[in-house]
Amino acid sequence: ESPWPDLLITSGRKSIAAERYIKKARGGKTFTAHIQDPRVSPAQFDLVAVPEHDRMRGDNVITTLGAPNRITEDKLDDAREAFPQFENIGKPRVAVLIGGNSKTHSMSADTMNALCEHLKALDAGLMVTASRRTGEENQTLLYEAFKGTDTYIWDGHGENPYFAMLAWADYILVTEDSVSMASDAATTGKPVYVIPLEGSSRKFDAFHKRLRDAGITQNFTGALETWTYEPLRDAEKIAKAIKSRMQD
Repeated sequence: ESPWPDLLITSGRKSIAAERYIKKARGGKTFTAHIQDPRVSPAQFDLVAVPEHDRMRGDNVITTLGAPNRITEDKLDDAREAFPQFENIGKPRVAVLIGGNSKTHSMSADTMNALCEHLKALDAGLMVTASRRTGEENQTLLYEAFKGTDTYIWDGHGENPYFAMLAWADYILVTEDSVSMASDAATTGKPVYVIPLEGSSRKFDAFHKRLRDAGITQNFTGALETWTYEPLRDAEKIAKAIKSRMQD
Protein backbone atom coordinates (compact mmCIF):
# COMPACT_ATOMS: atom_id res chain seq x y z
CA GLU A 1 0.00 0.00 0.00
CA SER A 2 1.07 3.59 -0.60
CA PRO A 3 2.83 5.81 0.27
CA TRP A 4 5.56 4.24 -1.89
CA PRO A 5 9.23 4.63 -0.97
CA ASP A 6 11.80 6.70 -2.81
CA LEU A 7 14.33 3.92 -2.24
CA LEU A 8 13.69 0.18 -2.10
CA ILE A 9 16.51 -2.24 -1.17
CA THR A 10 15.79 -5.92 -1.77
CA SER A 11 17.64 -9.20 -1.43
CA GLY A 12 16.64 -12.72 -2.34
CA ARG A 13 14.59 -13.94 -5.30
CA LYS A 14 11.29 -13.92 -3.38
CA SER A 15 11.52 -10.15 -2.97
CA ILE A 16 11.59 -9.46 -6.72
CA ALA A 17 7.82 -9.69 -7.19
CA ALA A 18 7.31 -7.03 -4.50
CA GLU A 19 10.01 -4.88 -6.11
CA ARG A 20 8.28 -5.04 -9.50
CA TYR A 21 4.89 -4.21 -8.01
CA ILE A 22 6.14 -1.17 -6.10
CA LYS A 23 8.20 0.10 -9.05
CA LYS A 24 5.15 -0.10 -11.30
CA ALA A 25 2.76 1.40 -8.73
CA ARG A 26 4.97 4.50 -8.41
CA GLY A 27 5.43 4.88 -12.15
CA GLY A 28 9.06 3.88 -12.05
CA LYS A 29 10.02 6.64 -9.60
CA THR A 30 11.13 4.33 -6.79
CA PHE A 31 14.90 3.69 -6.97
CA THR A 32 15.46 -0.06 -6.64
CA ALA A 33 18.70 -1.63 -5.42
CA HIS A 34 19.13 -5.41 -5.19
CA ILE A 35 21.78 -7.06 -3.04
CA GLN A 36 23.31 -10.34 -4.35
CA ASP A 37 22.63 -12.02 -7.70
CA PRO A 38 18.87 -11.82 -8.41
CA ARG A 39 19.13 -14.54 -11.10
CA VAL A 40 17.18 -12.29 -13.48
CA SER A 41 18.30 -9.48 -15.77
CA PRO A 42 19.92 -6.63 -13.79
CA ALA A 43 18.02 -4.24 -16.07
CA GLN A 44 14.98 -4.82 -13.85
CA PHE A 45 16.70 -2.77 -11.11
CA ASP A 46 18.38 0.62 -10.90
CA LEU A 47 21.37 -0.92 -9.13
CA VAL A 48 22.54 -4.46 -8.38
CA ALA A 49 25.39 -5.22 -5.97
CA VAL A 50 26.97 -8.68 -6.24
CA PRO A 51 30.13 -10.26 -4.79
CA GLU A 52 33.07 -10.39 -7.19
CA HIS A 53 32.89 -14.18 -7.24
CA ASP A 54 29.45 -14.03 -8.89
CA ARG A 55 29.42 -13.80 -12.67
CA MET A 56 26.71 -11.15 -13.12
CA ARG A 57 27.99 -7.93 -14.68
CA GLY A 58 26.32 -4.92 -16.29
CA ASP A 59 26.28 -1.13 -16.53
CA ASN A 60 24.21 -0.91 -13.35
CA VAL A 61 26.03 -3.73 -11.51
CA ILE A 62 28.69 -3.04 -8.89
CA THR A 63 30.82 -5.68 -7.22
CA THR A 64 31.95 -6.13 -3.64
CA LEU A 65 34.81 -8.26 -2.36
CA GLY A 66 32.69 -9.71 0.43
CA ALA A 67 29.16 -9.57 1.78
CA PRO A 68 27.79 -6.25 3.12
CA ASN A 69 27.15 -6.31 6.85
CA ARG A 70 26.15 -4.22 9.86
CA ILE A 71 29.64 -3.84 11.32
CA THR A 72 30.84 -0.32 12.10
CA GLU A 73 33.27 1.08 14.64
CA ASP A 74 30.35 2.31 16.72
CA LYS A 75 28.72 -1.14 16.69
CA LEU A 76 31.96 -2.78 17.78
CA ASP A 77 32.43 -0.18 20.55
CA ASP A 78 28.92 -0.86 21.84
CA ALA A 79 29.51 -4.62 21.73
CA ARG A 80 32.78 -4.23 23.63
CA GLU A 81 30.98 -2.33 26.37
CA ALA A 82 28.24 -4.99 26.53
CA PHE A 83 30.78 -7.78 27.22
CA PRO A 84 33.54 -6.25 29.38
CA GLN A 85 34.41 -9.72 30.73
CA PHE A 86 36.29 -10.50 27.51
CA GLU A 87 38.93 -7.93 28.42
CA ASN A 88 40.45 -10.35 30.94
CA ILE A 89 40.18 -13.56 28.94
CA GLY A 90 43.88 -13.63 28.15
CA LYS A 91 46.06 -12.14 25.44
CA PRO A 92 46.24 -12.25 22.57
CA ARG A 93 42.48 -12.69 22.29
CA VAL A 94 41.37 -15.03 19.52
CA ALA A 95 37.78 -15.19 18.25
CA VAL A 96 36.93 -18.55 16.70
CA LEU A 97 33.82 -18.59 14.48
CA ILE A 98 32.83 -22.15 13.64
CA GLY A 99 30.29 -23.07 10.97
CA GLY A 100 30.17 -26.61 9.65
CA ASN A 101 28.09 -28.66 7.28
CA SER A 102 26.53 -26.99 4.24
CA LYS A 103 25.75 -27.71 0.60
CA THR A 104 29.38 -27.17 -0.30
CA HIS A 105 31.36 -28.10 2.82
CA SER A 106 31.39 -30.58 5.67
CA MET A 107 33.07 -30.73 9.06
CA SER A 108 34.15 -34.18 10.16
CA ALA A 109 35.05 -35.26 13.67
CA ASP A 110 38.68 -35.51 12.55
CA THR A 111 38.61 -31.89 11.41
CA MET A 112 37.09 -30.74 14.70
CA ASN A 113 39.60 -32.73 16.74
CA ALA A 114 42.50 -31.30 14.72
CA LEU A 115 41.15 -27.78 15.16
CA CYS A 116 40.82 -28.26 18.92
CA GLU A 117 44.41 -29.47 19.15
CA HIS A 118 45.65 -26.43 17.22
CA LEU A 119 43.64 -24.11 19.45
CA LYS A 120 44.81 -25.76 22.67
CA ALA A 121 48.40 -25.26 21.56
CA LEU A 122 47.95 -21.50 21.25
CA ASP A 123 49.10 -19.34 24.14
CA ALA A 124 46.03 -17.14 23.85
CA GLY A 125 42.61 -16.31 25.25
CA LEU A 126 39.95 -18.09 23.21
CA MET A 127 36.39 -16.91 22.51
CA VAL A 128 34.54 -19.59 20.55
CA THR A 129 31.10 -19.70 18.97
CA ALA A 130 29.61 -22.53 16.92
CA SER A 131 26.43 -22.74 14.83
CA ARG A 132 23.63 -25.19 14.13
CA ARG A 133 25.67 -26.36 11.14
CA THR A 134 28.45 -27.48 13.45
CA GLY A 135 26.34 -30.43 14.62
CA GLU A 136 25.88 -31.97 18.06
CA GLU A 137 28.75 -34.44 17.70
CA ASN A 138 31.27 -31.75 16.81
CA GLN A 139 30.00 -29.45 19.54
CA THR A 140 30.42 -32.24 22.07
CA LEU A 141 34.00 -32.74 20.91
CA LEU A 142 34.56 -29.00 21.29
CA TYR A 143 33.20 -28.86 24.84
CA GLU A 144 35.14 -31.97 25.88
CA ALA A 145 38.40 -30.61 24.48
CA PHE A 146 38.19 -27.44 26.58
CA LYS A 147 36.52 -28.79 29.72
CA GLY A 148 38.16 -27.29 32.80
CA THR A 149 39.92 -24.50 30.88
CA ASP A 150 39.30 -20.75 30.76
CA THR A 151 38.18 -20.92 27.12
CA TYR A 152 34.88 -19.13 26.53
CA ILE A 153 32.44 -21.15 24.43
CA TRP A 154 29.02 -19.62 23.86
CA ASP A 155 26.31 -22.13 24.71
CA GLY A 156 23.56 -20.41 22.75
CA HIS A 157 21.85 -18.93 25.80
CA GLY A 158 21.58 -15.27 26.70
CA GLU A 159 22.73 -12.32 24.64
CA ASN A 160 24.71 -13.32 21.54
CA PRO A 161 28.38 -12.29 22.01
CA TYR A 162 29.22 -12.51 18.29
CA PHE A 163 29.94 -8.82 17.73
CA ALA A 164 31.71 -8.53 21.09
CA MET A 165 34.02 -11.36 20.09
CA LEU A 166 34.88 -9.52 16.88
CA ALA A 167 35.38 -6.31 18.86
CA TRP A 168 37.67 -7.74 21.53
CA ALA A 169 39.65 -10.09 19.28
CA ASP A 170 43.25 -9.53 18.25
CA TYR A 171 42.93 -12.38 15.74
CA ILE A 172 39.86 -13.94 14.14
CA LEU A 173 39.57 -17.55 12.94
CA VAL A 174 36.63 -18.50 10.72
CA THR A 175 35.69 -21.74 8.98
CA GLU A 176 35.69 -21.51 5.19
CA ASP A 177 32.02 -22.49 4.70
CA SER A 178 30.65 -19.00 5.35
CA VAL A 179 31.10 -15.93 3.13
CA SER A 180 29.26 -13.79 5.68
CA MET A 181 31.44 -14.73 8.68
CA ALA A 182 34.64 -14.18 6.67
CA SER A 183 33.29 -10.84 5.42
CA ASP A 184 32.34 -9.80 8.96
CA ALA A 185 35.82 -10.66 10.19
CA ALA A 186 37.50 -8.82 7.31
CA THR A 187 35.47 -5.68 8.05
CA THR A 188 37.28 -5.35 11.40
CA GLY A 189 40.73 -4.91 9.86
CA LYS A 190 42.17 -7.59 12.14
CA PRO A 191 44.21 -10.59 10.95
CA VAL A 192 41.77 -13.23 9.70
CA TYR A 193 42.64 -16.91 9.49
CA VAL A 194 40.47 -19.29 7.45
CA ILE A 195 39.98 -22.81 8.83
CA PRO A 196 39.85 -25.32 5.94
CA LEU A 197 37.01 -27.86 5.86
CA GLU A 198 36.18 -30.80 3.63
CA GLY A 199 34.54 -29.83 0.34
CA SER A 200 34.69 -26.84 -1.98
CA SER A 201 32.83 -24.93 -4.69
CA ARG A 202 33.80 -22.57 -7.50
CA LYS A 203 32.28 -19.54 -5.77
CA PHE A 204 33.77 -20.25 -2.34
CA ASP A 205 37.19 -21.05 -3.80
CA ALA A 206 37.15 -17.81 -5.84
CA PHE A 207 36.01 -15.78 -2.83
CA HIS A 208 38.72 -17.09 -0.52
CA LYS A 209 41.40 -16.69 -3.21
CA ARG A 210 40.46 -13.02 -3.59
CA LEU A 211 40.73 -12.49 0.17
CA ARG A 212 44.15 -14.16 0.24
CA ASP A 213 45.36 -12.23 -2.81
CA ALA A 214 44.23 -8.97 -1.17
CA GLY A 215 46.33 -9.79 1.90
CA ILE A 216 43.27 -10.03 4.13
CA THR A 217 43.32 -13.72 5.12
CA GLN A 218 45.65 -16.66 5.52
CA ASN A 219 44.89 -20.34 6.02
CA PHE A 220 45.12 -21.42 9.65
CA THR A 221 47.86 -23.97 10.27
CA GLY A 222 48.21 -23.58 14.04
CA ALA A 223 50.34 -20.45 14.39
CA LEU A 224 49.50 -16.76 14.72
CA GLU A 225 51.21 -13.79 13.10
CA THR A 226 50.19 -10.18 12.59
CA TRP A 227 49.56 -8.34 9.35
CA THR A 228 47.56 -5.30 8.23
CA TYR A 229 45.18 -4.59 5.35
CA GLU A 230 42.48 -2.16 4.31
CA PRO A 231 39.27 -3.35 6.03
CA LEU A 232 36.30 -4.26 3.87
CA ARG A 233 33.69 -1.52 3.64
CA ASP A 234 31.23 -3.22 1.30
CA ALA A 235 28.04 -1.86 2.88
CA GLU A 236 29.49 1.65 2.71
CA LYS A 237 30.49 1.11 -0.93
CA ILE A 238 26.93 0.09 -1.84
CA ALA A 239 25.42 3.00 0.10
CA LYS A 240 27.65 5.51 -1.70
CA ALA A 241 26.73 4.00 -5.08
CA ILE A 242 23.02 4.27 -4.27
CA LYS A 243 23.32 7.89 -3.17
CA SER A 244 25.36 8.82 -6.23
CA ARG A 245 22.95 7.23 -8.71
CA MET A 246 19.87 8.65 -7.00
CA GLN A 247 21.34 12.12 -7.38
CA ASP A 248 22.06 11.69 -11.10
